Amino acid sequence: MKDEDFMRAALEQARLAGSCDEVPVGAVVVCDGEIVGRGFNQPIGRHDPTAHAEVMALRDAAARLGNYRLPGCELFVTLEPCTMCCGAIMHARIARVVFGARDPKTGVAGSVLDLFAESRLNHHAGVVGGVLAEECGGLLSSFFAARRGRTLVA
Repeated sequence: MKDEDFMRAALEQARLAGSCDEVPVGAVVVCDGEIVGRGFNQPIGRHDPTAHAEVMALRDAAARLGNYRLPGCELFVTLEPCTMCCGAIMHARIARVVFGARDPKTGVAGSVLDLFAESRLNHHAGVVGGVLAEECGGLLSSFFAARRGRTLVA
């Protein structure tokens, strides 16, 4: 499978988040070409500020693989990770992060900061941004436009 195929799986998770009235961000963890973890944003429903899509997918993958370390795994997420998620990704030892839309307000994979490139930190994942960015960003834009009580014209 290609990066776009795994990002489409992450988009499915993002749509689940949106259907729960959560910000539509989704993530999947891939190991040896297979999805081993899935997650979507759930901080509102779970009353848990750490229940971001990436963290939920990492938890799922760790439980399935029986290890809190996920070396050699890749994380696909529809939105550029925040600081908290970047820390979790590093602690899990994810090898590669692929994200869709950039987050100019809280993204730390190149937008606001680039924590994955910070030489003083002990783990560095490869990062690819912009995979299906238009679709990922459009899902978020539509969600927030609906929340503001207006719709976007395509």
